[in-house]
Amino acid sequence: AVAEVKLRDDQYTLDHMRAFGMYNYLHLDSWYQDNVYYVDQLGRVMNLSVTLDTALQKPREVFRLPTDLTAYDNRLCASIHFSSSTWVTLSDGTGRLYLIKSGKRGNSGSEKWEIVFNEELGSPFIIAHSVSFVKSDMPSVAVLLLRVEKDELDTEGSGFHITLEWVTIAEISKEGDHRYEIFKRRVLQGKSVPHYAAIEPSGDGLMIVSYKPFKFMQDEDEKLEENDDAKATNEKKDPLYYWQQTADDVTITVHIPQDITKDDIKVRFAPDNICVTLKDQPPLMEGKLYSSVDHESCTWIIRENKSLEISLIKKNEGPQWPELIVGDTRGEFIMDSSQCSEITESLMHLTSEVMNPNPEKENPPCNAQELEECDAFLEDSASLCRFDGDTLKVTHVINLGSNQYLFSVVVHPREMPCFCLRHDVDALLWQPHSDQPENMWEHIATFNALGYVQASKQDKKFMACAPDYSYAALCECLRRVFIYRQPTPLSTVLYNRKEGRQVGQVAKQLVATLEANDPILGFQATSERLFVLTTKTLFLIKVNSGN
Repeated sequence: AVAEVKLRDDQYTLDHMRAFGMYNYLHLDSWYQDNVYYVDQLGRVMNLSVTLDTALQKPREVFRLPTDLTAYDNRLCASIHFSSSTWVTLSDGTGRLYLIKSGKRGNSGSEKWEIVFNEELGSPFIIAHSVSFVKSDMPSVAVLLLRVEKDELDTEGSGFHITLEWVTIAEISKEGDHRYEIFKRRVLQGKSVPHYAAIEPSGDGLMIVSYKPFKFMQDEDEKLEENDDAKATNEKKDPLYYWQQTADDVTITVHIPQDITKDDIKVRFAPDNICVTLKDQPPLMEGKLYSSVDHESCTWIIRENKSLEISLIKKNEGPQWPELIVGDTRGEFIMDSSQCSEITESLMHLTSEVMNPNPEKENPPCNAQELEECDAFLEDSASLCRFDGDTLKVTHVINLGSNQYLFSVVVHPREMPCFCLRHDVDALLWQPHSDQPENMWEHIATFNALGYVQASKQDKKFMACAPDYSYAALCECLRRVFIYRQPTPLSTVLYNRKEGRQVGQVAKQLVATLEANDPILGFQATSERLFVLTTKTLFLIKVNSGN
C-alpha cells in the first residue's frame, strides 16, 4: 500500500493540513510521457509507465529507501521531485535528502538509480521543487525544502511558521575526486504555506505565490551591517533652508551662524542660477533654479533672528515650482494655508461623498449581495513575488487580489511550472519566463467557466490540467472525478433556444466514479490520461484517445 503518513495531534493547523494533509502522493515525471511514481509502505519507490493501454505492466520497484521508516515517530511523508531527465531528488520524510542519478528513466535499459549525495538536513521536510543546471562549470542541483516549524515567539497566531530552505548542491572536484556537496543554504520564512514555490531553471531566482509574505532570514553579521545602513538613512537631518512661493515670487530662509556679518555673505543672482557663500567656505547653496527669475529685481536681507532671507522674482508669473534648485533635496518647501485649501478645492471633483453617485451609468459597481457563497474567498489576497538569488531581495511583487490561485502544472519540463488563477468565472494558465524580464508571466491557456465551476465543489481535493490544455480535471476526497474538456466544434446543428443563435462549439463535462472506498491520495493529468491513486489502487482514466 501507499506510504500515507496521517497528521499527528500536534499538527493541527490549516498550514499542516495544506502542506502535509493535502499532499499529492502520486508524482508525475514530466520528462517522460505517462510515467508516474509513488512510495509504498516498504519504502520502495514504485514506477508505472504506460506504453500501451492494452498491456499495462504492474508497478515496478526502481529504488528502495535505505532507512526503516517505521522507526521514526515524527516523520513526514516521503517526497520526490524530478530535477531533470537524469536527476531525482528524494526525501524519506525524516529530514534526510537524497540526490539520485537515475540514468534515462521510464522502463529503459539505462535506468539505474544511484545515490550520489545523502545528508541529514535538520528537521523533517518535504521537497517543494528542484532544478538542475550548470553554473560556472559546476553541475548543480537546487532544491526547495518546505517545513512547518513551531514558533515560540508567535503567541497570537497559530504558534507555527513556515520555512522554505533553498539548498544548492554542486559537484566539487578535489584532487581528481568528484563529489557532490552542499554549496549554499538559504532560508526564507513566512506565515502561510505557499500555494506555489519554484526555482528558476537557471538557479538564479525564486518565485513564490503565497497569502502571507516570505523573507530571507539573514545571519547576524549581515543583519548588523544592514542596521548600520538603516541607521545612517534614518537620522533625518534638519533642512538647510526653507522656501515658500506665491504666483509671482519665491522666498528662501537660511539659518546662519551667530558670528556671520553682512560683509561675510555673498549672494550671486543669475537669470536661472543662484549661489550663496558665507566667508571663505564652500557655497552653502548653489545650482540651477527650476525656472527663470528676474535677477536684477532679486534681493536679500538679514533678519533680527539671525536668518538670511532671499527674495526671487519669478520671470513667468503663475506656475508653481515643484522644486527650488534642480536636484537639491536639502531644502523644505512650506505651504501656507490658503494654498492648501486651493489645492484641495481643485481636487474636489475627483472624489464624492456618495458611494455610487451615478447609478444610472451602464455598469453599476459590483453588489456584494449578488455574490454567491462560492465566490467569497477565504483569504484576503495572495501575492506573487520573485526573489533574486544573489541579493536575496524581492525584484517583483504582484498582488493577485481576487485572482484566486487554483493549481500548478508542468507544461514544459525545462521551464518553470505554470500556475492557474481564477479570473472572474474563468481560469487562466500563466507560464513564468524568468529569462524574459519584459514578458515574465505569459498567459498560455484559458479554461472557460472553470473558476466558477470549481468554486462550487466543496469537497475538491486535487486539481490539474493536461499539459496540452485539452482538459482540466478535479477530484473530491472520495471516488468522484470531474473532467472538463475544452470546447470542440459540433458535427450537427445546435441552436440556443433563448437567444435563437446557432451554437458552433460545446465543451463537455464528464464525471467518473471510482470503485473504491479509500480516500484519494494522488492525482496527476497527462495529455491522454488521468492517474488517480488511493491507498491500495492506482486508477487510469483514458480521457483523450491519443492522436
